[in-house]
Amino acid sequence: MKFCSTLGAVALLLGTSVSALAATTERLSIVANDEIVGSLVAESEGDRTTVDFRVDNNGRGPKHREELRFDAQGLPLSWTITGTSLMGGTVDERYGWTKGRAIWSSQADAGSRKAARAPLYVVNDDSPFALWVYARAALAQPGQAIDVLPAGKVSIERLQTLTLGEGAQAAEVTAYRLIGVQLDPSYLLLDREGRLFAVFGPGSDGTTIRAGYEKSVKALARLGSELEGQRARDLQQRLAHRFDAPIRIRNVHVFDPATGQRSGLSSLVVMRDTITQVMPEDGAPAPADEVVIDGEGGTVYPGLHDMHSHATLPSGLLYLAAGVTATRDMGNDNAFLQGLISRVEAGEVAWPRISPNGFIEGRSPFSARNGFVADSTAQALDAVRWYADRGYAEIKIYNSMNPDWVAPIATEAHRLGLKVTGHVPAFDTPDRVIADGYDSIAHVNQLMLGWILKPDEDSRTPLRLTAMQRAGALDLNAANVRHTIDLMKTRKVALDPTAVILEQLMLSRARQVPPGQEDSLGHMPIGFQRYRKRSFVTLADAAQDQAYHSGFAKVIETIGLLHREGIRLLPGTDDTTGFALLRELELYVKAGLTPAEALRSATLGAEEFLGRTDRLGTLSRGKLADLVLVPGDPSQDISVIRRPRMVLRGGVIYFPDEIYTALGIQPFTTPPKIRPAATTAARDDAPGTTGFGHEGHEHEF
Repeated sequence: MKFCSTLGAVALLLGTSVSALAATTERLSIVANDEIVGSLVAESEGDRTTVDFRVDNNGRGPKHREELRFDAQGLPLSWTITGTSLMGGTVDERYGWTKGRAIWSSQADAGSRKAARAPLYVVNDDSPFALWVYARAALAQPGQAIDVLPAGKVSIERLQTLTLGEGAQAAEVTAYRLIGVQLDPSYLLLDREGRLFAVFGPGSDGTTIRAGYEKSVKALARLGSELEGQRARDLQQRLAHRFDAPIRIRNVHVFDPATGQRSGLSSLVVMRDTITQVMPEDGAPAPADEVVIDGEGGTVYPGLHDMHSHATLPSGLLYLAAGVTATRDMGNDNAFLQGLISRVEAGEVAWPRISPNGFIEGRSPFSARNGFVADSTAQALDAVRWYADRGYAEIKIYNSMNPDWVAPIATEAHRLGLKVTGHVPAFDTPDRVIADGYDSIAHVNQLMLGWILKPDEDSRTPLRLTAMQRAGALDLNAANVRHTIDLMKTRKVALDPTAVILEQLMLSRARQVPPGQEDSLGHMPIGFQRYRKRSFVTLADAAQDQAYHSGFAKVIETIGLLHREGIRLLPGTDDTTGFALLRELELYVKAGLTPAEALRSATLGAEEFLGRTDRLGTLSRGKLADLVLVPGDPSQDISVIRRPRMVLRGGVIYFPDEIYTALGIQPFTTPPKIRPAATTAARDDAPGTTGFGHEGHEHEF
C-alpha cells in the first residue's frame, strides 16, 4: 500500500474520493469477553470528521466526542475532544495549527510550538480513531515514523495481510503494530482503502472492530496473541542472559527479610536456577570458569511480588525491570492466562512467576468481563471446579456477585484446596464475606467502604472509588471498625491494599505529575506521560479536593493500623508498570512500616501467603535464584528499590537498562561490571539465550 502526500491519497485513506468527498459514516463496536461494551461512530465529510466514542464496562468507561479537521496530508489542523474520561472526569481538550504555530490545551498540559506545517499531535484523551490518525501519519513517512507533539516519536510496522469474514462479507485487511504512544504497542487492522477496521492487542481496552464483524473478535484475539507473542519471544532472545557456568555476585550485602538485616559484604553463587552458596566476601580471586558480577557494595534482596496483577504479555519485562519476579494474577481472560503461563514455564517469554486467581463475577448491567460471569449458583460452582482442575491458587469474587452465593462458592473452593479473595460484592459487607469464607480482601477501599457506605448504596458503580472522599471523617476507633479488624485477626484474613492505585485516582491532578511518579514519568512514552497527568475524579471545588486528600490520608492511617494489629499486607498494584509496586512499598513506609518491614511484605511475607517458602522468599543455599541488585541500603531507605541494576528470575539475568531501551523508555541505571567465564561461554544455542556481547556490559577486573 503506497501513501502519497496528496489530497487524493488522503481522501482514499478516509474512504472518500477527491471529486465527491461525500459524507461517510463508519461504525465500530468495542467488544470485551464476547460482549459489546461500547461503540465508535465516525462521520466524515470533506476535510472534517466527528467521532462519538462510548465505553461502559464494569460501570465505567470514556464517553466523549471528537471533532477533527485535516489538511491535504491527512494531519489534523484542529482537534477537540469533549466529554468524560474513564472514571467520569471532565474532558475538554483542544488543539489547533494555524499560521505556523501549533497550540494545545488538555488536562495534562498546555503549550504552543512553532511549526512551518501541521505536525502530528498526540491527544491526551484518545480513542481507537486517534490511533488510526497516528498510524496513517506514520505510514505516510518514508521511514514509517514521525515526530509528534508535545514530544517523542511514533512509528508503525506492517505485519501481515489476512481475510476476515466469509462470502460477501469477506474483507481483506492488513495488520500493523504502532509503537511510541503508550508503554504497550497497539495493533491495528486497516482495510484495502486504508480505513480503520480494528484495534486490538495488549494496549486496548477491549477489541474495537467494524460493526458487523464482531464474530471475528476471537480470530483477532488469536492474531494478537501470535503477533505479540513473536515480539515477546524476540525480546526474550535479546534480553535474557543464561549461563551454564556458575554466576558469582561479589561485593554485595544480602538482605534477609526474616530478620530485616543486611549481611556484611558477601558473595552469592548461582548455578542455573538455584542459589548454591552465600558466604562472606573474602577478597580471594574468583575461579576463572565462573561468570563474575561486581555488586560494588550494593544490596541484593529476594525478588519482589505484585500481589494484585492483571497480566498482559508486554508487562512481564516491565515487572522484571522493576525487580518484580512473582505476581498474583487477580483476574484475566482465562484462555490468555493459560497460554501465558505455558509460555512462561517454557521460557519463551520474559515474565515473573504467576500465581493465578480465577475470576468469577455475577450477572448485572455493571458486570466486569473477565473470567466467568455466572447467572446462577450452579454456574459459579462450575467455574470454581474449572479453575481447580487447572491448578489455580485462588478464586476471586467481584462486585456483581449475589451476596448469598459467596458462602457456597467459598465452601466449594476450600473443599478443592483453593483460597478465596475478591471485592466485597455490592450490598454485602466485609464482615459478612469474612464470615462466608474470604481468606483475603482485595483493595483497602473495598474494606473501608464497609465503614463508609450506606446499606442501599451501589458499589458496582464508580462510587466504590469516589466514596473514598468521605473517609477523612472516619473514626478508626469506632465499634464497627474494631469489629471488622477483630474478625480479620481471628480468621487470619489478609488484605492487598493497592494503595498506589487509590493514590493515583484520588490525588492525581490535571497538569501535575502524580505523587510518587516524579522521577519516573518523564522517562515514559509521551502518550503514557500525558494520560497520567490528569484528574481522574471530578472536583467541584476546593473543599472536594481537600476531601480526597483527607480521605487518602485516612487510607494510609488505616494501612498502618492494620499492620500494627498483625493483619498481613499483600503488596499489590492493579497496575502493570512495575514502578507502581515500588511506590506501593513507599506508601507502606509512609503508613509506619519500616523499610525492612515493607520489603518483607513483598518478599518473604508474600511467599508465606502463597505457601512457597521452601523455595522462595529468602536468599539461601538451595532456594530458587530470584533476586535484585540495587545500589545502597533499601532496609534503611526504601527509595533505593527504584534503581535496580540487575535482576535474576530463576537464575536468568536481566539488565533493566537493556529492557527500558528496548521498550522506548529512558533507562534509570547502568548495569554492574561483568567478567565472563574463561572456559564456559553463554549458551548461545539455547532458547532465549544471549551472551554478554552488548556494549558496556563486558568488563575485565
